[in-house]
Amino acid sequence: MYCTDTYSTNNGIFQEFLAMVGKMVHSKLVRQVEYLKVENEILRKRIGKCIRPTAIEKRKLLKFGAPLGKDIRNIISIVTYETFLLWVRRYKRKKDSEKTKKRGRPRTPVEIRLLVVKMAKENTWGYVRILGELKKLNINRLSKSGVKNILKKDNLDPAPQRSKDTWDSFIKRHVQTLWACDFFTKQVLTMAGPRMLFVLFFINVRTRKVYVAGATRYPNQEWVNKHTQNILPLLGDNRSGKKLLIRDRDKKFSGEFDELFKSNGFTVQKTPFMSPNMNAYAESWIGTIKKECLNHFVVFGERHLRYLIGEYVAHYNTTRPHSSMGNRPLESRLNKDNGEIKCQSKLGGIIKNYYRG
Repeated sequence: MYCTDTYSTNNGIFQEFLAMVGKMVHSKLVRQVEYLKVENEILRKRIGKCIRPTAIEKRKLLKFGAPLGKDIRNIISIVTYETFLLWVRRYKRKKDSEKTKKRGRPRTPVEIRLLVVKMAKENTWGYVRILGELKKLNINRLSKSGVKNILKKDNLDPAPQRSKDTWDSFIKRHVQTLWACDFFTKQVLTMAGPRMLFVLFFINVRTRKVYVAGATRYPNQEWVNKHTQNILPLLGDNRSGKKLLIRDRDKKFSGEFDELFKSNGFTVQKTPFMSPNMNAYAESWIGTIKKECLNHFVVFGERHLRYLIGEYVAHYNTTRPHSSMGNRPLESRLNKDNGEIKCQSKLGGIIKNYYRG
C-alpha cells in the first residue's frame, strides 16, 4: 500500500514538472513568433511594394506553412490568407495529376501504326527497310524498336518468318495461267444395280471455263493418262509465262500424268495431304454442278450422266452469269437493250437462260 501511494505521488509530480517545462518552452516560442511578426511588418513597410514569390519560394512557404492549417492565418503576411489557400489547392491538384500522368514517350499516331502494318503485310521488308521507307515520307518519329513493337502488337513476325510464301499469294501470282483438276463422283442406276462413276475435269482459274475429260467406273492411271492426252490440246494457252496445274495427291495421277503436262509447258503443283481447300476452285465447281444440276436427277446409266454433264457444262461456259466475273457469262454476247425477253430451258427446266429475242 505504501509503495503504490509513493509511486502515484512521484508520477503526479513528474507530470506537473513536464507541464511546467512545456509552458515555459511554449511561451518562449510564442514570444519569438511575436517578435518575428513585428520585425517582418517593419521590413515590409520599408520595402513598400508587393512581393511576388518565385516558384521555389512558394514551395518553401507551402512546405512549412501547410502543416500549420488555419493557425497560419495569424502569422502570414507576405500574401493574404486566401491567396495562400489558393496555392495549397493548386499544389494538390498538380500533385494528383502527376500521379495519374503516364510516363514515357507519347503514343505513335494511329495513321502511322496502320501504315507500318500495311507495309509489312504487302512486302517482305525488315524493320530497317520499313524505317527507311517511313523516313522517305518524312515520318521521323519512329525507331527500329518502335517499328518492331508495332508489328509485334499486330502479331506479325520478323521479315524471315513473314516472307514465307503463302498458298493464297501463290495462287494470285499464277492466276493468269493456272489450271486445276480433280474427280467428282455420281451414283448411277444400271441393270446390275447402282454403280459409282468417277468424272475427271479441268478448270481454268482465270476464265473459269470447265473441260470434262470423261467419266468411268474404273478410274485407273491408264484411263487418266489416255483421256488427259485427248483433252490436253484444249488446255493450251497462247499466254506467255509459266503455266501451272494444281492437283491433289490421288494415286490416279501418276508420274506419267505429270510428264504429259510438263512436256506441254506446265508446272505441276501438288496440294498437301488432306487439304481440299488448297484446290478450292475445283472443289467449288464440284459443289456447283451437283447443286444446280446432278442432285435434281436420278441418273440412269453412264450415257445419261454424260448427257447431263455435257448440257450443264455448255450452259456454265456460255450463258450462266458468274459472280466472280462481274455477274456476266464467260462468253460475252451482245444483248439487245430492247426486245421481248425469252427463256431457253434445258434439262426439264433445271437450266434456264433468259435473253432478248
